[in-house]
Formats: sequence, C-alpha cells, structure tokens
Amino acid sequence: MKRILILFFSLFLFSFRISSPASMTFDDLKFNFNFIHQGDVVSHDFVFTNTGEAPIVISDAEVTCKCTTVDFPKQPIAKGQKGIIKVTFHSENAIDRQEREVVIKSNALNSPVTLSYKCVVLKKKN
Repeated sequence: MKRILILFFSLFLFSFRISSPASMTFDDLKFNFNFIHQGDVVSHDFVFTNTGEAPIVISDAEVTCKCTTVDFPKQPIAKGQKGIIKVTFHSENAIDRQEREVVIKSNALNSPVTLSYKCVVLKKKN
C-alpha cells in the first residue's frame, strides 16, 4: 500500500511538472555593438517573455569575464509577462575583436540560456 501511495504521489508531481513548466523566449540571443572605442561602456537589453505556465525565477547570471556586468529581474516573471536582462560591457581593458557570453540560470524548462555579444574595440579616442 505504501509503495502505491508513493507511486501515485510521484506521478502527480511528475505530471504537474510536465503540465506547468516555466519557459523563457528571448527576442534575440545575440547582439553586436559593432565598433566602439577603448574605455566606452555599452549596454544592451535582452528582452524575454515567459511563454510557460509557471512564473520564471532567475537564480544566476554567469559571465565569462569581469568586463561584463548583468542586471536581471530579482522578482518572479509571471506567465505572459516580459522581463529584461541588461548586459553591460566595460571596454577599458579590451582591444580588437571581443566576443562574450552570459549564461542565464533559472527554473525555466529551457535553462540555462546563453546570451552573447560581440564588438570591435578600437584604440581610445584622443
């Protein structure tokens, strides 16, 4: 009897997970800042929509270098609502072609999501 109850409880939880996951759909996953000058600070807003049934909770944003900062919603994003992940690149120590990634971790079914940006950093303006 105990095994049957555990089985039914497990199936109930599994079916709940399948029927109501959170899902993030981004307007774009890549962005090109094109040409910038050394020392410039540039930002891009990666817009996403919760296309799932459950609220999205972003738990972390991992960056590939200290030159990138990320600001993301700390509150849950409800079904059908939009959120913004702001990625900022500080180019003071960069030169030439740059390509960076930001890995967004959340409770969404398609987590983690990798966002990327690129640019060419020219010498500092005189």
